[in-house]
Amino acid sequence: MLFNTVDFAVFLPIVLLLYWVVFKNSLRLQNIFIVLVSYFFYACWDWRFLGLIFLSSIVDYGIGLQFDKPLSQKRKKYLVGFSVLFNLGLLFTFKYFNFFIDTFTDVFSFFGTQMQPTSISIILPVGISFYTFQTLSYTLDLYKQKIKPTKNIVVFFAFVSFFPQLVAGPIERASRLLPQFSKKRKFDYSKQVDGLRLILGGLFKKMVIADNCALLANQIFDSYPTQSGSTLFAGAVFFAFQIYGDFSGYSDIAIGSSRLLGFDLMKNFNFPYLSQNMSEFWKRWHISLSSWFRDYVYIPLGGSRVSNRRLILNIVIVFLVSGLWHGANLTFVFWGAVHALFVIPVLLMQKKHKTHTTSTPVAIWRQLLNIGATFSMVVLAWVFFRAPTISDAFAYLDIIFSSSLFTMPMVSKGALLFIFLYMICEWLQRHRAHVLDVSHLSRPIRYCLYYVVCFAVFYYAGDLQPFIYFQF
Repeated sequence: MLFNTVDFAVFLPIVLLLYWVVFKNSLRLQNIFIVLVSYFFYACWDWRFLGLIFLSSIVDYGIGLQFDKPLSQKRKKYLVGFSVLFNLGLLFTFKYFNFFIDTFTDVFSFFGTQMQPTSISIILPVGISFYTFQTLSYTLDLYKQKIKPTKNIVVFFAFVSFFPQLVAGPIERASRLLPQFSKKRKFDYSKQVDGLRLILGGLFKKMVIADNCALLANQIFDSYPTQSGSTLFAGAVFFAFQIYGDFSGYSDIAIGSSRLLGFDLMKNFNFPYLSQNMSEFWKRWHISLSSWFRDYVYIPLGGSRVSNRRLILNIVIVFLVSGLWHGANLTFVFWGAVHALFVIPVLLMQKKHKTHTTSTPVAIWRQLLNIGATFSMVVLAWVFFRAPTISDAFAYLDIIFSSSLFTMPMVSKGALLFIFLYMICEWLQRHRAHVLDVSHLSRPIRYCLYYVVCFAVFYYAGDLQPFIYFQF
């Protein structure tokens, strides 16, 4: 069930009506109801994979109960190790088995040894990369003694399967989301209004920005050998806004839907294309994943409080793993490596010098130049993410960096102007919670904006496109 369909437009109001009217006096019934509707929501995609969510939930719930007993440090390590192996084992089997088999086959073939690999024909369960990381955060935080185990199985199952963020995040931490299922939720008008704003803004990003940019990006990437460098750069820009509108739009709808149910999910995007350097970009883009890798991979490796050589190694490891998390393709790994190369010099400089921001006119122009340079680097890196192979990505970039880069791009100038105007809106709203956070404006202006956005969603939506991050 997609957020941008009539099915969800019918599903969500029914859920809210039953949740706030029928089950409002019982926290336990509300939680049971959340589990049931979440499983139904996932079953609308493929009911056969409900068993994976159930299995992942019951295993980590059982491990959590063991942590409620007096345990030796060795026993704790064994339990958390089992959780890591189990969850990553599920992820490996369904997402990476064929990838690693094919990679090993190619390596042996390179050295003259022919192998007959065994491949498994499987469907990638939607959202498996998200809910496995979410359950892993529970056992890892138990081991670090950041949280206490929950004995309420309904609460834990609701935490794992919570439908707004089940299939594409944000990846919530147990320490943040689990307690919200144990506290009575009250209907809050301000939360309802902000939730609706987030949903409306998310639909605009997905249906107006992402889906229209997808058509333009696909046309250019599919015919890139015959295009000019300027057109290919414009195509990469269109893809940049396709993936941004697509994923941040999903996150906004997920956070908004959660807010309607009385929950607060973590912010997943914070105007990332306004970043002034690549390190800042990763503090603003897919925050729930980048912070997950920071807390559970980067910091355990030593973080930045190590020698420069070790710091470089830590950064490379994190970005290679992050790239691999996105998909079983070498293009994603290479994309992660490119971002590591972009981030390393920034972090090395920040380690030596503290940066200070001012609001003078000269400083603002410097910020805009930094934003433009950072955005260009991000756009070029997206080519590796979008291209089917690494060789295609290099061929695409080779044309971009030719003399034809300085010609007029053969693309819709109106589309580029629309993107530019949208970025101005983000710049003006950069200190607000989200781009449609207009609570500070007068009521007539607010409602005028709502009507304009609604009109755009209904009349300027592109052809329905699947959410990109469903494949991860």
